[in-house]
Amino acid sequence: MTSTTQPPASGARTAHPEHLAHVVFIAAAAAMGGFLFGYDSAVINGAVEAIRGRYDIGSAALAQVIAIALIGCAIGAATAGRIADRIGRIRCMQIASVLFTISAVGSALPFALWDLAFWRIIGGFAIGMASVIGPAYIAEVAPAAYRGRLGSFQQAAIVIGIAISQLVNWGILNAAGGDQRGELMGLEAWQVMLGVMVIPAVLYGLLSFAIPESPRFLISAGRDARAREVLKEVEGEHIDLDARVAEIEHAMKSEHKSTFKDLLGGSFFFKPIVWVGIGLSVFQQFVGINVAFYYSSTLWQSVGVDPTQSFFYSFTTSIINIIGTVIAMIFVDRIGRRPLALIGSVGMALGLALEAWAFSYDLVDGKLPATQGWVALVAAHVFVLFFALSWGVVVWVFLGEMFPNRIRAAALGVAASAQWIANWAITASFPSLADWNLSATYVIYTIFAALSIPFVLKYVKETKGKALEEMG
Repeated sequence: MTSTTQPPASGARTAHPEHLAHVVFIAAAAAMGGFLFGYDSAVINGAVEAIRGRYDIGSAALAQVIAIALIGCAIGAATAGRIADRIGRIRCMQIASVLFTISAVGSALPFALWDLAFWRIIGGFAIGMASVIGPAYIAEVAPAAYRGRLGSFQQAAIVIGIAISQLVNWGILNAAGGDQRGELMGLEAWQVMLGVMVIPAVLYGLLSFAIPESPRFLISAGRDARAREVLKEVEGEHIDLDARVAEIEHAMKSEHKSTFKDLLGGSFFFKPIVWVGIGLSVFQQFVGINVAFYYSSTLWQSVGVDPTQSFFYSFTTSIINIIGTVIAMIFVDRIGRRPLALIGSVGMALGLALEAWAFSYDLVDGKLPATQGWVALVAAHVFVLFFALSWGVVVWVFLGEMFPNRIRAAALGVAASAQWIANWAITASFPSLADWNLSATYVIYTIFAALSIPFVLKYVKETKGKALEEMG
């Protein structure tokens, strides 16, 4: 998908839209894709142990079923831009909505393990599409004066989706008497958990019919009259429509469409700045953050917490994730990206080290000793808080700003792909690593959190307050 970083006309830059509430609605509707992104990513947390029991599989096979959705994510993210440029942003949202709905129904009614895995790939493809389409659409529709705040809707929707999925899972588990395989509405509880996503998926599709197509796409498709209507709708009656249309047309004609070849150079295949982007993506995942969202219920049950409490702790962790994300949104432009990343790295390393220490103790009557149990619980929340207020947001800000204009799109694509691959590696390896040695697994995550500190200090440059054109 083409870049949207060119500055708007001066009239649009300072304009106060007459229908700001409507613009907020448009951005919120588009951000429903982010909500589904978060919901679908985390809802599997409530089904992990039930799937293990239902299909009598070991940790390695279980991990592949959980992680296989990430293959679909990578494909969806890689292809969404081209699809959106061909058929439009709204049509892409509607396709993602249909795929989310199909995935939810199929995942709730699997007849075999491979069948469940297939539906998870479909859901992953929709996640990948939503991760690309939502931010791009909001950036293209939002008035410049509100673009930053409206753009943050996507990340906020993701963390809210994660939290709501954990709350719904907890409610369903309680309704099923605390048994993940307990009967509920003629199905096992975990099937209901996966099937509930039909509701927000359908809502997303319905909302897509209530919002306009991106003016940028409309102009690229030769539908200038409709583009003018949308621009007037979101930027106000007073703007110079001829100037805005001409500006968008000029920006599209002057854009350099970067290719993979543009990234090559330096001593190690890619240009050094591309490796920095890849490093940020890998460190973001190798601290084990998605273990907290995919496996937290399993983790707590493995150290003696009963299922109902483990689901509740997963929900409270998600609330901490929201709080941390809000903190990051407040401070990322105030204190800068690098300081926030360094603060987060120190906090994550501390939290992970305490978890590793707590999990090193033998279970007593199937549970961690009381002190170690509380330390593990508090440390897990500390880890998620420091991740959310730093690397969860800052990495995406860095990736959007750090690359020179001529390679930004291609470099961002490579860095995002590295992130999905790293996510898959952590997600697929955790069950087997936990069976081997849970404490040592958290030592590994602690090491990566600690290594991220010298990496940021040596290789990552501050981008706060710099124009995109200054990135060299």
